[in-house]
Amino acid sequence: MPELLKNIYNKKFINKLASEFDKNYSRFDPDKFVNDIFSDGWRNKELKERMRHIALTLKNHLPGNYTQALNVMKKSIDRSFEGFEYMFFPDYVELFGLHAFDESVAALEYFTEYASAEFAVRPFIIKFPDIMMRQMNLWSDSKNYHVRRLASEGCRPRLPWAMALPVFKKNPAPVIKILEKLKADESEYVRRSVANNLNDISKDHPERVAALAKKWLGQHEHIDRVVKHGCRTLLKNGHQDVLKLFGFTAPGHIKIKKFVIDRKTRIGQDVLFSFAVQTNKNKLGKLRIEYAVDFVRSNNKSNRKVFKISEGLYSEKERIIEKKHSFKKITTRKYYPGTHRITLIINGREMASKKFQLDSGG
Repeated sequence: MPELLKNIYNKKFINKLASEFDKNYSRFDPDKFVNDIFSDGWRNKELKERMRHIALTLKNHLPGNYTQALNVMKKSIDRSFEGFEYMFFPDYVELFGLHAFDESVAALEYFTEYASAEFAVRPFIIKFPDIMMRQMNLWSDSKNYHVRRLASEGCRPRLPWAMALPVFKKNPAPVIKILEKLKADESEYVRRSVANNLNDISKDHPERVAALAKKWLGQHEHIDRVVKHGCRTLLKNGHQDVLKLFGFTAPGHIKIKKFVIDRKTRIGQDVLFSFAVQTNKNKLGKLRIEYAVDFVRSNNKSNRKVFKISEGLYSEKERIIEKKHSFKKITTRKYYPGTHRITLIINGREMASKKFQLDSGG
């Protein structure tokens, strides 16, 4: 079984952290800091809870003056402290720095080069939306790609595991202004963030993103990839204008034949299915082949999720596809027994559907 991410915060990690602070703050007590970190309840804390606990514990061991505490933290962080596990540095700013805008913004810019401040910046956006977005625009011109990424990632309306930004769900114009500047960034790390931000916006403003995709597509190969990844939800939702934009036209010449599916499976096992994609023309052409699963929920209603099988230009007249969908237990989805359905989708159009029974695991 793979090691849990939260266990990266082991004694070796915390001792190293304590040692660095001890070098830069004479009143720092490394032994007490370590003891406070591993206090009662530590074992039951998950990853983000442990990050937050480290930040809160630092508050009790660093200078009471916020600016002085930031200076100690800046002296203590170095390139050996680099990665998501050090996000407690910007988390400290989020927790204790809203009263000191200028110092905190400078600290977030500094710390994001080591551990992304994408979560920590969001309370500042909510409290100071106009001035903070001006700052994000300035960051989008930074020479450092970590800072440029923060300009995009920090204002994603629906950033996972972070507080949402309702103001940008309603009106994404300030965000789009930043994405326009970064869509052709030299760093793939930054462009990936732009695509994810665009995908967030598409969930509330599909037509606006469809219009942006049409405007951006064809300007540069980097931008084309941003647009494609940023439109992934629209493609899964079968948005016809976006499908056509990428060459996936109405599949009127396509037929689904030989659709076979397991009638029953169990939680913890797979459901197997196969089918043939056929055409009455001399070749199948450009196809996006997907399937949807209508999952039974605890209230006996269903929840649909779409999965891509493949896409490409197919020169044959028939393609046989064999697929399995796993119902092995995972942390991100809970399965319930009952009648499920798999629907085959070609270029955004539902083509065939069959039910199967999911039984409780053994």
